[in-house]
Amino acid sequence: MTKKTKLFNQKDLLAYFFIAGAGAIVQLVSGGLIKDWFKLPYESSILPAYYISLIVGFILTKLFAFDARKSQQTNREMIKFLMVATFSGFVTWFFSIIPYRFIQTFYTDYLFQIPFSYKRINVTQISTTITGMGFSFLSNFVLHKTFTFKSSGFYDRFKDLIR
Repeated sequence: MTKKTKLFNQKDLLAYFFIAGAGAIVQLVSGGLIKDWFKLPYESSILPAYYISLIVGFILTKLFAFDARKSQQTNREMIKFLMVATFSGFVTWFFSIIPYRFIQTFYTDYLFQIPFSYKRINVTQISTTITGMGFSFLSNFVLHKTFTFKSSGFYDRFKDLIR
């Protein structure tokens, strides 16, 4: 018999918040590096950075967030995780770009010069990226808890369908 837990229980939400924080740091750093190294516009650096942070996110979520460490369903969870992450990647992109374009309509970017460095950080882009990450956090948490790391029978039905 499986025990039922409410969707937003404190333990899972707190664990997922810290894990998402690690993924957010990876995403912000890799997004900045991608943008600088490849000379990409802001809009084009969001999704590649999101997918880099996905690797960190899957491993940490599996191990620590939803008690799925010993589930013996890693392949199934990876496929479901990728499906959810693809949706949430577009949530991140959408809720990062829309506020950024809105702000650009009325204001210029706020840049912060790092002391003793030539590097300037675009605070506007970081702020709008964090906004997108917040919306993605909510969709990810709900979908990972109710779909990715929960045995729903979906994967078995899908496998049967493609055979």
